[in-house]
Amino acid sequence: MTADLAARLRTELRGAVSDGRRRRAEYSSDAGNYRVVPQVVVEPVDIDDVLATLAVSRETAVPVTSRGGGTSVAGNAVGTGIVIDFARHLNRILDIDTVGRTALVEPGVILSDLQEQLAPLGLRFGPDPSTQTRATLGGMIGNNACGPHALAYGRTADNVEALTVIDGSGREIKAGPGSSRSHAAEQVPGLDVLVDAHLEVIRTELGRFPRQVSGYSLEHLLPERGRNLARALVGTEGTLATTIDATLRLVPISPARMLVVLGYRDMVAAADAVPALLAHHPAAIEGMDARLVDVVRRSRGPSSVPDLPRGGGWLMVEMSGDSIAAATASARSMIRDSAAEDSMVFAPGPAATAIWRIREDGAGLAGRTAQGRQAWPGWEDAAVPPANLGGYLRAFESLMESYGVTGLPYGHFGDGCIHVRIDLPLEDHPERLRQFVFDAAHLVVAHGGSCSGEHGDGRARGELLPIMYSPEVIDLFAAVKALFDPADLLNPGVLVRPRPLDADLRRPHARSLTAQGGFSFGADDGDFTKAVHRCVGVGKCRADDTAAGGFMCPSYLASRDEKDVTRGRARVLQELTNGELIPDFASREVHESLDLCLSCKACASDCPAGVDMAKYKAEVLHRRYRRRLRPISHYSLGWLPRWLSGLDRIPRLGPAMVNGALRSAPLAQIVLRAGGMDPRRQIPRFAPVGFTRWWRRELQRRNVFSPTAARDEAWRGPVLLWADSFTDGLDPGVGRAAATVLTAAGYRVIVPQRKACCGLTWITTGQLTGARRRLLQLLDILGPFAAQGIPIVGLEPSCTAVLRSDLKDLLPDDPRTAVVSAATKTLAEVLTETAGWRPPDLSGTEVLVQPHCHHHAVMGFATDRRLLERSGADVTGIAGCCGLAGNFGMEAGHYDMSLAVAENALLPALRDRAETALVLADGFSCRTQADQLAGVRPIHLAELLARHLPDESG
Repeated sequence: MTADLAARLRTELRGAVSDGRRRRAEYSSDAGNYRVVPQVVVEPVDIDDVLATLAVSRETAVPVTSRGGGTSVAGNAVGTGIVIDFARHLNRILDIDTVGRTALVEPGVILSDLQEQLAPLGLRFGPDPSTQTRATLGGMIGNNACGPHALAYGRTADNVEALTVIDGSGREIKAGPGSSRSHAAEQVPGLDVLVDAHLEVIRTELGRFPRQVSGYSLEHLLPERGRNLARALVGTEGTLATTIDATLRLVPISPARMLVVLGYRDMVAAADAVPALLAHHPAAIEGMDARLVDVVRRSRGPSSVPDLPRGGGWLMVEMSGDSIAAATASARSMIRDSAAEDSMVFAPGPAATAIWRIREDGAGLAGRTAQGRQAWPGWEDAAVPPANLGGYLRAFESLMESYGVTGLPYGHFGDGCIHVRIDLPLEDHPERLRQFVFDAAHLVVAHGGSCSGEHGDGRARGELLPIMYSPEVIDLFAAVKALFDPADLLNPGVLVRPRPLDADLRRPHARSLTAQGGFSFGADDGDFTKAVHRCVGVGKCRADDTAAGGFMCPSYLASRDEKDVTRGRARVLQELTNGELIPDFASREVHESLDLCLSCKACASDCPAGVDMAKYKAEVLHRRYRRRLRPISHYSLGWLPRWLSGLDRIPRLGPAMVNGALRSAPLAQIVLRAGGMDPRRQIPRFAPVGFTRWWRRELQRRNVFSPTAARDEAWRGPVLLWADSFTDGLDPGVGRAAATVLTAAGYRVIVPQRKACCGLTWITTGQLTGARRRLLQLLDILGPFAAQGIPIVGLEPSCTAVLRSDLKDLLPDDPRTAVVSAATKTLAEVLTETAGWRPPDLSGTEVLVQPHCHHHAVMGFATDRRLLERSGADVTGIAGCCGLAGNFGMEAGHYDMSLAVAENALLPALRDRAETALVLADGFSCRTQADQLAGVRPIHLAELLARHLPDESG
């Protein structure tokens, strides 16, 4: 049946139609708890494709579900039949009317893209959910999304002027406001009669407070509300009609904003303070539990969080005005009435942006409790009238305590809407979800609230509607559904005749896959399954976050295909743990999903849920090929340090012969093909003399890198300069420059006599048994130095990152691991921690910096940036992966993606740079990519500093 359906759709559509197991796995979940595998995924290229898909749905009686960014939290965007992905192609902004302040958009337009186009015009769309960098307008219309500024601008429903939709019967409906019964009757026969027969119950049970979005918002069809069909269709979650286009109301951007952070004893005290703050007409009041911020500090380092007021919970209050002075005055007045224990005021700038970013990442950060347990979105966004918020939150925390569960509350406190994820044991006792959620529903209704405050009901809360509403309202919802979708083909199982809320849960059906000689997955109780289920689908990996300094997900930014995004890959791996669609690690679907992952590791830091796809890919390759023959590139590239070590045994002669032979293009192409590499690549030149060998020779010839007697009083002690395989065998000039800089800073430089390989290339090719052997050898070499408190200076970011991260998960039980990891520093870290050290004067020097992805993900690039800025350099950063990513870009089949990723950021930046600008890249792969694709040879930080050291000869 599935094959026949797909074949039929392919004859009707120009866009892609997919019925393969991998694609169905990628679309089997949204950001909720549910797993519903579709028969077919459709990616329409135009509205005609959508109309054709809906026609096939009606003719075959196969249900259809509309999907935007897939960020729905309640299982709103998953279905058993056809899933239509609107985000891939139907993402045009059709018109912007600056006079009438409206925008006409297709449903796949991402909100942040619209805001970016509107900003130069002084306009914006009011609602701004935290997922705005990947949420589509169609999805926001489906769920009646709100966001923090709904306090000022209202919900999506309040900002929709008109909709063009197709209902379940195939009728095209132009929905908008209607001042008379004839409008509704003309658009949907029988709707006006139905509404008029239930005026009393609509007036008393629906629309009681702004965040009551559960069920259908039929209050918009009341005569006193203008019988606005467009607004009534907002929040219907694709169960009544499919949106074709939308006309949105726009609002002016506030001239001035100030962020006030108020500190309270706890979140209950913060909730109690909200009613008094509302009298000051703030633009936003957001609540944030201090434990959420602790999660950020632990995962991203203390420097990632600005100083905040004292307290166990905070309210983030945005005050606006015609000027900064006016906004500041409003903020000061509000603080006086806040009853806060402490407060801080932030003008627009980096600190305020960082605080808002933590709040935006709340859904992912709250996915782990303070104790590190997985938390789930089963009771995600209940809302009560703000006056009842304190009482509700007290009762809710008592409810969690009675169940022995915890959650970190945050959300739109000014609207009475609380987000929380709860560590219910879905993997072992999923029945507790049902018990807890039903108790929570009775609790929120007792406080005059709504089970959903902005995310919609979906599969998570549709079954709870009879707790909120009388049987008459429930019957009314069903009657409305019958008018629009009599065959129940549009997103069935949601809102009307809902599926049980504990049906189709994803986590309970996953098998435990414990560690097997590869990574220990210590942060996930030694379970690969728990690790891959860190991804709950918040979809930040789908956002182009490079402007904010984010790096993930480079292959997705190049292809815009769900296959190539971290979330899509995680869904495939989750299906692997389930075993239904994808049976084992050797499955073709697993290979397809992970093949274009660059192992850039950016998700490990940029994903708020802490998904580390580079680690998962290495583990998959480890299990797939353990004790089996591997692809040839795993030997040619995965064993690269071994080949470099062999060449170094014949100094000068060996590398010279190889380099000379490879100057022949035909021979080089033969070698590349034989080694499983792309023939369009160039093989890097091998160093005639490796750094370690050069160092031994220099020490014997003249002790230039030890402090002289005249400088003994300035001696700072020893540092160990670790020459990784890339520095030693391919670019020893970086090591020589680092030795020069460290010596000039007053250190006695030590280089181990034996080479210490971190096993990076074994890790990236999944040869984890070999990687562990090399790391044990490394501990033998570096461990004694680290035990004496001697800093280990790493030069190659990816290798340094292994010691700072992967080492601890590959050899967690070796006591030397923690010591070596803590002792390992970047060059910038050592220098900036050196008392009295001053960088060379680089005033007037333009420096274009390509941070290595592993540097960004594991160590963070902030220290290097501060060092460069202290030197007086004019620093411009390139946010994004270079595209080579070690062995990835060299391997056959990856060249085109490698080039496409380079076009995301690196190559445009190199083309646009000033001729006098220096290009800085610490990563060997980054330097190689720039050299091979743009003819630009970047330099390492060590080389930059060494070139500008003051000349003390005089």
